Amino acid sequence: MRSFIALVALCFIGVPAWAHSLDEVQADLMRRESHVSFEPGIGTPFPSFRLTDPDGRAVSSADLLGQVVVLDFIYASCADTCPAQSEAMARIQQDVATGHMADRVRFVSITIDPERDTPAVRKAYGAPLGLDPSNWTFLAAATGPDARALAARAGLTFAPRPDGSFDHAVVTYVIDDDGKLRARFSGLTFEPLNAVVYINALVNDPHHRPASGAASGESAPSAWARLKALF
Repeated sequence: MRSFIALVALCFIGVPAWAHSLDEVQADLMRRESHVSFEPGIGTPFPSFRLTDPDGRAVSSADLLGQVVVLDFIYASCADTCPAQSEAMARIQQDVATGHMADRVRFVSITIDPERDTPAVRKAYGAPLGLDPSNWTFLAAATGPDARALAARAGLTFAPRPDGSFDHAVVTYVIDDDGKLRARFSGLTFEPLNAVVYINALVNDPHHRPASGAASGESAPSAWARLKALF
């Protein structure tokens, strides 16, 4: 069933959004997706960071401006929720690529356990879970406390357990091309395709990419409205 819905939805991904379509998508997703929450208005700035990728290159939040960012906090030795979270991110990434948006969207995972998640560990992490390194990267702070402080600034707490694992919630963040947090998809049971639809709306938001006809006052049904009409 998901593959059929994805096929239909992806026929519309990449179609420019019209005025107010982002608000429309948010309102509809609030009705159909119980695990999403949206920031008010035009979003709030995501905490800034300067981290390193597995090759030792510095990557800052400023470097990601101009792209929609899908971001999560994980650690490689996590035996349960983190692999499932990464697989969900991989499904989103695959659908984004199918929708010809890969050059406009960046996928970022940040380890909260950089002492154990060495560059070699981070290089080996993504492929078994389906993550494509062409637009996904696994970043690290200098220390675990630094990484967990960044997660805390994003509203996510990692509590150490005696065995070296962590108690934590699961959140996938969607950040717009201005660096503002726009949505949180919580847990592991949200529908990844709903995140793809929202990412598409952000990529084609007319406030960031003027749609043809908008200046002349033309109006037309949004891609989301046309998609809903098929069901």
